[in-house]
Amino acid sequence: MLYSLFKPLLFTLDAETAHDTSLELLNTFRYLLPKPQIHKPRQVMGLQFPNPIGLAAGLDKNAEYLPGLSRLGFGFIEVGTVTPRPQPGNPKPRLFRLRQQRSIINRMGFNNQGVGQLLQNVQRMPQRDFILGINIGKNRDTPVTQALDDYRLALQQVYLDADYITINISSPNTPGLRKLQSEEALATLLGGILETRKALQDEHQVDRPIALKVAPDLDNQAIAPICELLLTYQIDALIATNTTLDRSAVAGHPLAAEAGGLSGDALTEKSRSILNLFHQQLGDQLPIISAGGISSAAEARLRLELGASLIQLYSALIFQGPGLIRRIGKSL
Repeated sequence: MLYSLFKPLLFTLDAETAHDTSLELLNTFRYLLPKPQIHKPRQVMGLQFPNPIGLAAGLDKNAEYLPGLSRLGFGFIEVGTVTPRPQPGNPKPRLFRLRQQRSIINRMGFNNQGVGQLLQNVQRMPQRDFILGINIGKNRDTPVTQALDDYRLALQQVYLDADYITINISSPNTPGLRKLQSEEALATLLGGILETRKALQDEHQVDRPIALKVAPDLDNQAIAPICELLLTYQIDALIATNTTLDRSAVAGHPLAAEAGGLSGDALTEKSRSILNLFHQQLGDQLPIISAGGISSAAEARLRLELGASLIQLYSALIFQGPGLIRRIGKSL
């Protein structure tokens, strides 16, 4: 109800200002929100999730809004993408609403305050009743050939504060990043991640699960090699998917030519298809977290039926508000 009151005002603002304003309002008025109790526990990646409904990375890049977001009923919240060093991201405007299609184009470019600041924010909330994921990426000015250095550094820094860590190699807004999804580059990256992980396990006597987030624009022929590498290098989960570069679902829209990744309802079919393809290959060998275009309780249930262990929301919250979480929870 609160969101329905604020939404008309927020939608008069440009998309990025509305994004920041709504999150500030959420933090400020969080104690007015009756917290939904969605008790549908699931064991995934060796972790006990209170329920399978999560927030995808990108909404809270610096873990600034965990107090407010934790009041919405999520079973898990993924913050980031965070890079080892702070960076401003791409020039504004870089976030666009396609209201009729209930979709969003963003070219944010991993704008964030760096790992150090994110960890300070996380540590201000030591007691959590949700699972916390931290999504890591490489800095824009780090050559793709040296990307492993950034991922190793970020992994080392966030390891103890995250419940799980996501390796993001699928954003379309960092030049060259998606090249890391090729078989040779991915083998090198995951091999380095595994080596670093084993060292961290030995040092801290703690094992943190690691997920890999992939794009929806993969060729079908790329699915099997990626699955093999995920198993070979002991990755604990797959997140499918990030945003798409395909504009066929919004063809003719005045904003369709804007550069960036497309999310929301326009991504539903592609994300659902990629989930299905990966599940056919992986079966029960590796859990899949489905993200992209989940905007109804029916779609959430369908993703779980298609093989997802967990789901993540983002764009649908912008258009429908946090009541969607409660509706999905009731339907499970």
